[in-house]
Amino acid sequence: MLYLRTLLFNAGYYLTGVIAGSLSVLLWPLLPYRLRWRFITLWNRFVMFWLRVTCGIRFKVIDQRTRKDHPVVVMAKHQSTWETMFLQYYMAPISTILKKELMRIPFFGWGLAALKPIAIDRSNRMQALKEVKSKGIERLQEGISVLIFPEGTRMPLGKVGTYYRSGADIACAAKVPVVPVAHNAAECWPHKHFRKYPGTITVVIGEAMYTENADRKALTEQVKVWTETTIANLPLARKDGIYSPQQAVKNTQPEQEQAS
Repeated sequence: MLYLRTLLFNAGYYLTGVIAGSLSVLLWPLLPYRLRWRFITLWNRFVMFWLRVTCGIRFKVIDQRTRKDHPVVVMAKHQSTWETMFLQYYMAPISTILKKELMRIPFFGWGLAALKPIAIDRSNRMQALKEVKSKGIERLQEGISVLIFPEGTRMPLGKVGTYYRSGADIACAAKVPVVPVAHNAAECWPHKHFRKYPGTITVVIGEAMYTENADRKALTEQVKVWTETTIANLPLARKDGIYSPQQAVKNTQPEQEQAS
C-alpha cells in the first residue's frame, strides 16, 4: 500500500512539476520577482497538499519568533527534499543557496531559476565561498531572505555534519538576524528512499539570533547546538514510530564504533 500511495504521489508531483516549470519560463519576463515567487510557490503548496492526500503526511509548525524580522538568513537542517519546498514558500521571499547542477534539471531547474537562487559550483570551493557571501549580501539588500543549509548537504537521521560559517558570515556582514530551523522531515520523506511514510512532520522555527557584535564561529556553534538539541527532542513523526532521531542514533552507533 505504501508503494502504491507513493507512486500516486510521484505521478502528481512530477506531472504538476513539469507544468509549473514550463509556466515559470513563460512568466519570467512578464512578472516582477515578487509576483513571480508568489505564483511559482503555489506549486510548493500543492505538493504539501498532495503529500497529505496521497501519503498521509502532515506537518506542524512551532514558530518561536517573537519578532518576524525580514530579511534574515535562515539556517536549516537539511535531511530531505521536503524542507526545501516548505521553506521556499513559508519563509518567502527567500533565495536558496544550492548547487549549480540543480539548475540544469529540466522543468524543476527552470522553476528554481525563476526564484533567484544562489547557485554555486562546488568544484571550486574558494570561489563558491566568495560568491555565496557577495550574492547573499546582495539578496539581503534587495529585501530577500537567504536560505542556507549550514552542513552543506543532506544528513541522514541521527548524523551531525560540520556546521560551516558561511551563513553566519553573510548575516554578520549584512547586519541581519539568523533564524535557525529544526525539523524531522526525513522520518516521513527519507532521502534516496522511494516510499513516503504517513505521519506528522514537526518544524520548529527558532527565535532570531541577532548579529550585532556577534562572533561568527560562536554564532554558528549556537545554531548547531540549538538545532541538534531541538531535533533530539522532537516527537516521533512516523505513525509506526520508526525512524525517530533517537533510534537513528542508536542504529548508527555500531557503524561509528567500527569506523573508529
